[in-house]
Amino acid sequence: MNSLTDSAAIFTYHRTMTGMHGAQSSLALGWRDKESQTVRFEALAGMADMSSCSILDAGSGYGDLLPYLLSRYSPLNYTGIEQIPEFLEEANKRYGNLQEVVFLLDNFAVMNLPQADYVLASGSLNYRSTDPDFIYRIIAKLYAACLRGFAFNLLKNIAPNGLLVTYDCEDIMNYCRSLCHEVKLISNYAGEDFTIYMFR
Repeated sequence: MNSLTDSAAIFTYHRTMTGMHGAQSSLALGWRDKESQTVRFEALAGMADMSSCSILDAGSGYGDLLPYLLSRYSPLNYTGIEQIPEFLEEANKRYGNLQEVVFLLDNFAVMNLPQADYVLASGSLNYRSTDPDFIYRIIAKLYAACLRGFAFNLLKNIAPNGLLVTYDCEDIMNYCRSLCHEVKLISNYAGEDFTIYMFR
């Protein structure tokens, strides 16, 4: 679904950011600051009461969505998928000892996904792809993996940087409506970002 060229660009970017900011920083993940990461977590977590549910975190980075979810919903069965080994290593250091938590080293865009009650994607769908239909293919794939719902965020307004891409929320909403009967747009939490909920 995404090419080796796409993956190489993502690896290069994040390894450069890690070298600049260190493996402990949310800046290495590409977030502007910790607060901008947290408001996106809040938007995703607002989809439903996820207590006692299974969660699939597509592009989990350091796994920091997990403690945010646990602060609101507990217990959880959580699986994080991350393709960058350094990020996965840090995630395991932080949260790998928790019960019902698994981190997988893989590319969620090409692997066979496990099913979960809720599939969440925070920031991981914003990378430019050589495939012009990538965003539609990956939305369909991640939605197919959810049993109750899929929530994801996308950028709508950024300074061009060659790696990240913006989307028109109405275009994305219309596509999501073609896949499921109940779609909700959340757009009041950050000027450059929007979140979509797709329910079963």
